[in-house]
Amino acid sequence: MSDTSTDKRVALVTGASRGIGRAVALELAKAGVHVIAVARTRSQSALEALDDEINESGGSCTLVPLDLKDGDAIDRLGGAIYERWGKLDILIGNAGVLGPMSPLGHIDPKDWAELLDVNLTANFRLIRSMDPLLKLAENARAVFVSSGAAGKHRAYWGGYATTKAALEELVLTYCSECNITNIKCNIVDPGPIRTKMRASAVPGEDPLTLPTPEDIAPLFLELCSPDQTKHGEIIKFYDWANIER
Repeated sequence: MSDTSTDKRVALVTGASRGIGRAVALELAKAGVHVIAVARTRSQSALEALDDEINESGGSCTLVPLDLKDGDAIDRLGGAIYERWGKLDILIGNAGVLGPMSPLGHIDPKDWAELLDVNLTANFRLIRSMDPLLKLAENARAVFVSSGAAGKHRAYWGGYATTKAALEELVLTYCSECNITNIKCNIVDPGPIRTKMRASAVPGEDPLTLPTPEDIAPLFLELCSPDQTKHGEIIKFYDWANIER
């Protein structure tokens, strides 16, 4: 379903076909936000299922099958958002890849390039393309997803952790540049969540012991509220939810 209304808040959510991104897209839609749901083109069926669920809840969304490694496509998306809505109220930079869990010297250069392209460069391109649109909104909010792996220096996590540490530097620098604007920008560290990525990273873990993506979605909704004041922070979900680890 599409919605061309200019008075409704509009959110762009990457990685919206599953996991945290899907749960956040649903939470925002239920709150009356029009969701631009972005996911890889091979996730088309999952995006359509998301669209059905949002419509059934009374919300609205626009589906965008898009490879985030295609920076020019991100630029075109920014232009399309401007033409249709004239602004962007919320940016959720959630999409990411785990990459190989292996010694650094064993990572294939193609896998390394994909980690950088998806986890870091795509978010730079999103900032570059969406920043002008966020500045056109009254109370713009941006939330990016990092990981507790950043800064831990754990063996075999090097590819993923490196890109997440770089993402934090990228986003916190952007936050400093937004200090005198209408944009409030923050980072969420989800901690262990019951997702396919977590299962791939820690296959021996009992997923039923972990919070679900639906559990963390309200944190994103809170950070996207027009009246919230947090800015330039890394919010750890487990601390926010008072969950012992």
